[in-house]
Amino acid sequence: MSPPRANGTIRTSAGPPSRASSSSPDLASYRTIYTSPPPVKTPYRASEALSDLPGVSYALDQFLASRMHESEDYMNASDAKKERLYFATGYGLIQCVKGLMSYADEDLLAAIGHCKQGVLIASQHRKKAPYLASRLAGYVVSSLNTTGVGFVRTMTDIERHAELVYAESLFEKALLGIVYSGDWLAFIKEALNMRTIITIYRTLYKYVQAVDAEYAAEQAASSPSSPVNGVNGETKKNERIESPAIDAHFRSGVYLGAGMSTLILSLLPARLLNIIELFGYAADRAEALEILGRAGGWGSSEATGEPSIPTSDEGVRRAICDMALLIFHLILSSFTFDGVDTRMAGRVVEWNLKRYPGGVFFLFGAGRLALMRSQPERAIEYYTKAMVAQTQYRNLHHISFWEMAIAYLALADVDKSLECWRTLEGEATWSKSIYSYGMAVCLLESTAGNEADRKKRVEEARKLMERVPTLRQKIAGKSIPLEKFVARKARKFLAQDNRLALPALEISYVFLGIAHAPRKIVEESMLPAVRGLLASLGHGSAASEKEEGVGKDKEKDLKEREKAQGYWDDYCLARFLEGVCLRYVAFPDPDAVLDATEVPNLSRDEAAAGAKAAFEAVFEHGPKIELDHHLVYHAHYELGRLTACLGDEAEARRHFDLVLSGKYLEVGPSGRKVGKYSMENALHMRTQAAVEALHQERL
Repeated sequence: MSPPRANGTIRTSAGPPSRASSSSPDLASYRTIYTSPPPVKTPYRASEALSDLPGVSYALDQFLASRMHESEDYMNASDAKKERLYFATGYGLIQCVKGLMSYADEDLLAAIGHCKQGVLIASQHRKKAPYLASRLAGYVVSSLNTTGVGFVRTMTDIERHAELVYAESLFEKALLGIVYSGDWLAFIKEALNMRTIITIYRTLYKYVQAVDAEYAAEQAASSPSSPVNGVNGETKKNERIESPAIDAHFRSGVYLGAGMSTLILSLLPARLLNIIELFGYAADRAEALEILGRAGGWGSSEATGEPSIPTSDEGVRRAICDMALLIFHLILSSFTFDGVDTRMAGRVVEWNLKRYPGGVFFLFGAGRLALMRSQPERAIEYYTKAMVAQTQYRNLHHISFWEMAIAYLALADVDKSLECWRTLEGEATWSKSIYSYGMAVCLLESTAGNEADRKKRVEEARKLMERVPTLRQKIAGKSIPLEKFVARKARKFLAQDNRLALPALEISYVFLGIAHAPRKIVEESMLPAVRGLLASLGHGSAASEKEEGVGKDKEKDLKEREKAQGYWDDYCLARFLEGVCLRYVAFPDPDAVLDATEVPNLSRDEAAAGAKAAFEAVFEHGPKIELDHHLVYHAHYELGRLTACLGDEAEARRHFDLVLSGKYLEVGPSGRKVGKYSMENALHMRTQAAVEALHQERL
């Protein structure tokens, strides 16, 4: 048994053979433990299935180091490997990643086929389900228990691993099925599979907890000086004791499954959570993140430095747990606030980049972290490194191009953003509709070249806009909300004789480009563009008009302007974007790293007052909007966040409640209702997340 770690864990070394020797503890903490591909024992026997764990660990290590083809070739060296428990699921995971990257039907179908193979092989290794009579006997005699933790105890190590692999393969298959399915029947089938998966993970996690608790009790009873005991023999708080009877590979898999399933449930709307919890499914987000962090020994969110578990003692799924943490803190944070911790994400990224300097997935994480810190230029450097580091899967480059397109929008550089959208439109298959729209709006706002070049760009943009509505896709029989939004904007462009107001800045807001823009860019590029549109509409800043009015000499001119098609849509959009920009001047994103020498042109109070006046102008004129009714609802959401930053929690909650109430907030004296508005579900999700995070000061 190895000695206890700094965070109180006790575990056995589960590392495979062929380790690289090192006299430096620092090297051992993150360097690969492999010097050569581990040999694969043949012929294969189900009773020796766990001997393949070193091979799968090596293949995953190669994959995360951006040597994808080497990993795939090792996993697929012979068809016989696909009949082995861990090789079947490992190869299925690689194909799952490839299918989700390309989004092509043939790749998704191929991945689903490999995942089905993984499910089949795992089923052959699982403990057979008991007969009805045995199940009934288990209710009477506890030693004959055939369900729950009692049933897991009766399994062999291989059967427990098979149970874990079965859940993983079923999850991959369900995820691919939901993405690929075009009808509700297929979606419901996969949703039922998800219920089975969650049940398996919960049972395995309860088993791990039970074994650890028994071990902790034994340690406490046998040795008063054991790390489980405090001053008076009581168990120390926040100490976690792990039984050496459970190997690190199985433990990391249970942590991955239990953590991810709980985290996914915590992302569901509150009204669904209440129903789910009635069936005994927990949705504790803090616990989910803590469980995922255990696999790598990351400790609490307040911890600093490197993790307590080195590569020599890690489980095979440790890196995947780290990636799950990054996905939550850096990507899902676009839709939620509670539990987001960029400091933790920074630790995970930094350590894994030491381990995999050319690891494309962790370079993505570093880029995303830089963008969240309002450092888009640095983010672009990481995304460029990711493309250089990995040339085997071209589809992975498309992630970099997507992120760079948004980063360039955050820098107000539409010409560079255009280059990224053009590449995506030509190569990627995730969403041709969004790529075409992104390319079109950047063409419209590009200032390069002369008048003849501008006319060519407008004509190219028009052709793209005509295609946008026809390129929409469906997932599980439902349209993608963002594709619906860009399709509506494209139709509006064509209806308005090839014209849209500030389309690049608007899409930048949607992709959180304004939120992650440096404050200097917001003040010197974005706000002047908004004020330019307002001037063309005959208006000044919202704050000045609120204080001084528009003036009698302008009233007649404004009445003539207001007759133009889409005038109030453009006006409310301009006011909304003015409010958003001023809000980020007053209160930059909480994760932004600010330049200490930078002094904003506007004081916090001036910017906050201007933002509030701008949003109130949207409320005032919202009933006159013809098409873009979503602006009113988003204005309430943004004003709620602003007032929360100002410390008025009650007023913030009032605005959030208005968004969630389902009331028709844009209805004027005529009583005209429009029903659903663009991106309604996404806004409700963000608003609910804002309500739950009011106490965290992350808005």
